[in-house]
Amino acid sequence: MIAYREKTMNECLRSVAFALVVALAAAASCKKSAPEVRPQAASTSDGAKSSGIDLAGIDKSVAPGDDFFAYANGNWVKSTEIPADRSTWGSGEMLAEVTGKRTADLIAEAAKAAPKGSDAAKVGDYYASYMDEDGIESKGLAPLQPLLQQIAAISDPASLARYLGGTLRTDVDVLNSTNFYTDNIFGLWVAQDLDDPSHYSPFLLQGGLGMPDRDYYLDGSARMNDIRNKYRQHLARILALARIDNPDDEASRIFDLEHQIAQAHVSRADSEDVLKGNNHWSRQDFDTKAPGLDWQSFFSAANLGSQTRFVVWHPSAVTGISALVRKVPLETWKDYLTLRAVERYGNVLPRAFVEEGFAFYGTTLTGTPKLRERWKRAVTATDAALGEVVGKMYVERYFPPAEKARAEEMVRNILAAFSRRIDALEWMAPETKAKAKAKLAVLKVGVGYPNKWRDYSGLEVLRGDALGNAQRGSLFDYRQDLAKLGRPVDRDEWVMNAQLVNAVNLPAMNAMNFPAAILQPPYFDPQRPAVMDYGAAGATIGHEISHSFDDQGALFDDKGRLDNWWTQADFAHFKASSEQLVKQYDGYRPFPDLAVNGKLTISENIADVAGLSAAYDAYRLSLGGKEAKPVQGFTGDQQFFLSFAQSWRQKLREPAMRQRVVVDGHAPDEYRADTVRNLDPWYDAFSVKPGERLYLAPRDRVRIW
Repeated sequence: MIAYREKTMNECLRSVAFALVVALAAAASCKKSAPEVRPQAASTSDGAKSSGIDLAGIDKSVAPGDDFFAYANGNWVKSTEIPADRSTWGSGEMLAEVTGKRTADLIAEAAKAAPKGSDAAKVGDYYASYMDEDGIESKGLAPLQPLLQQIAAISDPASLARYLGGTLRTDVDVLNSTNFYTDNIFGLWVAQDLDDPSHYSPFLLQGGLGMPDRDYYLDGSARMNDIRNKYRQHLARILALARIDNPDDEASRIFDLEHQIAQAHVSRADSEDVLKGNNHWSRQDFDTKAPGLDWQSFFSAANLGSQTRFVVWHPSAVTGISALVRKVPLETWKDYLTLRAVERYGNVLPRAFVEEGFAFYGTTLTGTPKLRERWKRAVTATDAALGEVVGKMYVERYFPPAEKARAEEMVRNILAAFSRRIDALEWMAPETKAKAKAKLAVLKVGVGYPNKWRDYSGLEVLRGDALGNAQRGSLFDYRQDLAKLGRPVDRDEWVMNAQLVNAVNLPAMNAMNFPAAILQPPYFDPQRPAVMDYGAAGATIGHEISHSFDDQGALFDDKGRLDNWWTQADFAHFKASSEQLVKQYDGYRPFPDLAVNGKLTISENIADVAGLSAAYDAYRLSLGGKEAKPVQGFTGDQQFFLSFAQSWRQKLREPAMRQRVVVDGHAPDEYRADTVRNLDPWYDAFSVKPGERLYLAPRDRVRIW
C-alpha cells in the first residue's frame, strides 16, 4: 500500500496487522449497475490544481545529493503552515480536502433532489443526520441506552460471550490504528483463504485497545508514561460525561485491563508476517487452545456458529485475551464495555463527548490543536457507510472516460516495464522468472472504480437518527461480509471507495485498486507532460504492482495461494537485498531518540524502490527511445524525479510523526522521497557525487527488481 494515499488524511486508517489482512480481502459486492460517466473534462477550479513542477517549492540552497526531499520541497516546507484541524499537511491532504469539498457538494445535492428511498437519498439522510448537532445534543445518551442496557444485563460468562459475539464487526476503527472498533476484544475480516484462495475464510484478529498500539501501554519511556497518564484522565472524563459513578476508580480498572490485553498482543512486526499469521483453527481448537471465553456462545451470537474453520492471525493474543475473560472480574468487563461503547459512538453523541475524544486522540496523540469542521467529519462518516453510492456520484462528475483510459495506458506500460525488468535480472533462475511473469500476467488492475456498484437496498437510513444509522451501517457491512462465506471468490471486489485518495494491492486476489481520487492533480494531470505523471501517479502504480513481489507478496503464487515459488538460492538473494534496505532505513532518524524501523517498513520500502524503477522504465518506454522535452528548465529525468519527490511533500506535527514511526508500516514521507538514491539515473540527472549525504556506491544501491 502507498503511505498517506492509503489513509484518511488526518488519521491512520489501518494497522500493520490489519493492513495485511486488508491486502487479502475486498469489500462485499452484490448486483450493481455500471456507472454512467459524463464525457467532460475533470474540473480543477475548486482546488485540485497542478502546474507541473512547483518551482517556488524548491530549495536550491540544498544540494539534491544531500537531501533530495528538502531540495524538491524545502521552500514549501518553510512557507507552509499545517492547518489547525490537521496533524499532517501535504500533497495528499490537499487533494483530500478538495475531494471532501466536492463530495460534500454531491451529498448536499442528493439530499435535495434524490428520489425518496433511493441510495442517493440515503446518502443525503445519513449526512444530514450527522450534521444535526442540535438534534444530537437534545437526545443526550438516550440513543445509546439500549446498548448500555445490554451491557448492564450481562450476568455471567455466557452472557458476556454473547455480547462480545453480538458486537463482533468487520469495520475498522479510524481513531485507533491498531484495532478494530474497540467495543470488542477481537476483530473479524472475511478474506480469501491463503491456502485455498478459491474460497473465503473468516480471519480473527487481536483487538480491544483504546490507544494505537501495545507500545503505548508497554513502552517505559517518560513520553509514553505521560501519554498513559493523560489516557487514564481521558477515560475518567468520558465516564463522568456518561454519568458513571466513581469515574476515576473505574478508569483505573479499565486501564489495567487494557494493559493486560496489550501484554497479550503481538508486535507490529510479527503481525505483519504472513507466515506467522496463517494459522487455521477448527471450531474445537478454540476450546482447547484458548480456554476462558465461552466460544460456543461467542460464535453463535456472531452468526458464525456453523463455521468449522477460522484463520487465527494472532494465536497468542487470542489465547491470552480469552484467558483474561475468565480471570478478570465480570464487573470490570462491564465497565470496560460501557466505556468502549461510549467511545465508539462518541462522534454522534453530544458535543462534550466529541470534544473530549478529540482532546486525547487528536491533540494528545497527534498534536492537532483544532477539531475538524463538522461537515468534514460528516463526509468521512457518510463515505464509511455508503461509500460506493458516493463514489458513483463522484466519478460521474469528476473522472471522465478519457482519464480512465489514460491511466489504464500508464498501467499497461508499467506492467510491460516490470516484465522487462524480470527478464533482465541476472541473479534470478529461469524457473523463478517464469513463475514471476505468470503472476504478472494475471494481475487484475482496477482503475477508477469497480465494474459493479454495491447494492445498499438492505441498509436502513433514518433522517434524524445519527447513532442508529452508524449502528445499522456497521451491522450491514458485517452481514455483507458474512454472506461471502461459502461463495466463490469475486476478483472484481474493491476495498476502496472511488473518492478515496488511496491505492492498494490485494495479494491473495492478484488484484489492485487505483481509485479515481488519486488519479487527479497533482498526481495525475492531463495538462502537464506525461513524464511528470509517471513520476507521481506512475510511481504509485508501480509501487502497488511491486507489492505482488515484495517480501510478503512474493510468497503468493499466480493463483493467490500462499506458496513460495522461488528457488532457494533466489529467495536467499532476495532476502539479502531486503536486509540491505532494512539497514538503509534503520539509519533514518526523524528525532535523535527515535529511528525509523527498517524491518517494520520493509514491505513498503521494497515496493517504493521497485515501483519507482518500473515507473522510470515505463516513462522511457512510452517515449519510444526519444528524450522528453525540457520543461521549466529541467530535463525529462529531472522532471520525473522531482515530480516523485514533490508528490511526497508533507509536514507532520511532532506527536503525529512519533506515532507514525511507532505504528505505521510506511516510512515517513521525507525518507520515501529519498528512495531515488537507489536508482542509477537519479545520480546522472542531478550530478550526485561521492561525499554527498545520500550518495550510495553502486554496490550499495538496492536493486531488488
